[in-house]
Amino acid sequence: MATPSSSRGTWNTKIGFILAAAGSAVGLGNIWGFPTQVADNGGAAFILIYLFCCLLVGFPVMVAELAIGRRTQKNPVGAFKALSNGNKFASLIGYWGVLCGIMILSFYVVISGWTLAYVFEELFYYFNYDTAALYVGDLGNGPKNAAFTLFFMLLTILVVTGGVSKGIERATKMLMPVLIAILLILIVYIMTLEGATDGLAMFFMPDFSTVDGSLLLSALGQAFFSLSLGMGALITYGSYLNKKQNIVESAAYVTIFDIGIAIIAGLLVIPAMFVAQAAGVQIFNPETGDLFSSVTLVFDVLPEMFHNVGGFIGMLLGVTFFILLGLAALTSSISLLEVPTSYVIDEHGVQRKKAAWLVGGFVGIIGVVVSFELSLIDLFVEIFNEVGLPLGGLMICLFLGYFWKTENALLEIQDGYPTVNDGKFRIFWIIMIKFISPVLIALVLITTIWTLFFA
Repeated sequence: MATPSSSRGTWNTKIGFILAAAGSAVGLGNIWGFPTQVADNGGAAFILIYLFCCLLVGFPVMVAELAIGRRTQKNPVGAFKALSNGNKFASLIGYWGVLCGIMILSFYVVISGWTLAYVFEELFYYFNYDTAALYVGDLGNGPKNAAFTLFFMLLTILVVTGGVSKGIERATKMLMPVLIAILLILIVYIMTLEGATDGLAMFFMPDFSTVDGSLLLSALGQAFFSLSLGMGALITYGSYLNKKQNIVESAAYVTIFDIGIAIIAGLLVIPAMFVAQAAGVQIFNPETGDLFSSVTLVFDVLPEMFHNVGGFIGMLLGVTFFILLGLAALTSSISLLEVPTSYVIDEHGVQRKKAAWLVGGFVGIIGVVVSFELSLIDLFVEIFNEVGLPLGGLMICLFLGYFWKTENALLEIQDGYPTVNDGKFRIFWIIMIKFISPVLIALVLITTIWTLFFA
């Protein structure tokens, strides 16, 4: 027996929802994924295309997810059931989103655990506990990975058990300002070091010779992932919105916030990479000439840079940087856990605390398995992230555009935005959701599947 929507909780404040939704979007994909994509794909040329993709594709899909969530006041599975007019296949879209949320979280907590482990690595290195530093810094150390994975999972569960306003909203209202403050402080210091200006030049000088179809698809894929679309997180968060809130305005704020964090992160990570290079640390693969992978850069290159800076300042830089990564990871892991937790609450009538512990415990078990078999990370990324999220987004666009109908969605959007049908947004949004977004997302999906399995 499902619980009534009135018991599900709501956001206390407008800013609380925006920060929570932005926190869902702002994660490791912004802090290291976006900067390394920029460095690999023509600097500012990639940024411009990424902005285009976020605003013209990501933003309309975000509005769609929030409208579905608020209209039904249900989790993704319940939402599609409620709007499907008895079509049993529609609920599969919701089930796919819940599954993607669970499986992405199962490896995300492992990587997030690494960020916590490296806080200790920096401390142990500073105090000359070399054996301990090597132990916690070893990414292939299964028992250590499992311990930090479970600790990070515990932090996530504790936030989600607090509910919407007292747990998720309260946590993100605290975490997001701290995250931004740490980013800005680190940027100010990094800019004083040799090599930082070379990183700035790469970041701001566009190399349009790199622009091709693959770059466009990479930018669109990064936009989709960084905005947390296609897995039901924003449907779930939208289900806690009140009718007075302007969905379009809120989606715009979240999109702009996410873009801003990604660009600020780029201003930190790319100059830091070149500071490391100026200190004699390799950031490009000597065999291929390509930039090292993001994992290598974050957990090998940057720690070596912090060690080279040396002394208390080097330790403080390293500890602060990995705390920053941990905070960013936590704001995303909260939303990833909330998706399946809300499903268990709504569809099976389980109380929130019990649901969060049941789902979190299940994900933690998978995370422990991943901790010992790290090859599963690449497999899960390919299936549930690179394929799963675009597939979910495509199904959401097609469902809203051709089954539930954009006219019904606009009626929902009208609550909080009474003049939505009087301006240009209506035409823009209908065209994007019914035609442009599905085509572009399908191109990303087809290209990704071809590259992963056939090329």
